[in-house]
Amino acid sequence: MGNTILYRIQSLKDFKGVRKGELGGYVEREDNLSHDGLCWVYDNARIYNNAWVYGNAQVYGNAEVYDNAEVYGNARVYGDAWVYNNTEVYGNARVYGNTEVYGNARLKGNYKYKQGWFIGGDDTGKITDITDKTGTDYWKCQYVLGDYEIKPIQKKQEGQESSLIEIDGKKFSKETIKEALRRYVGE
Repeated sequence: MGNTILYRIQSLKDFKGVRKGELGGYVEREDNLSHDGLCWVYDNARIYNNAWVYGNAQVYGNAEVYDNAEVYGNARVYGDAWVYNNTEVYGNARVYGNTEVYGNARLKGNYKYKQGWFIGGDDTGKITDITDKTGTDYWKCQYVLGDYEIKPIQKKQEGQESSLIEIDGKKFSKETIKEALRRYVGE
């Protein structure tokens, strides 16, 4: 970030849980965050350089999006994630935890990406084993370094019992609640 000056944003209108006048995260320039759609930057999240957040995308927590990176569609970047260089995070992708996405990487679809470095590569077809495991050819041009976890986002099938539990207006998966309870009771 160096000598980059960031400015805290303030909502100009009410939308999707954000009230007019509410403070959000930080941007370097007004055009880092689109005024169209329902996109927003929350908390201590930072968007700078030529990065652009638009559509219905959300960036929050301590996440950073910079260089020429783009976050759009219904994508979410949060936690301590960094998205930079010429990357794109879009669709319903979720990038979180200590993930770094850089190079020319493209993360998309109904997947959650955490605990790794996702680096855009060339068209050599490296990491074909990940392509096979996820059932998508999306990974053909990517390199993945370090520990990683790729989880599909579960969508409710018609007639299927919901796997989400709502508590105080927030939805949690049963697996998340089970894991939290295991940590709480020390198992």
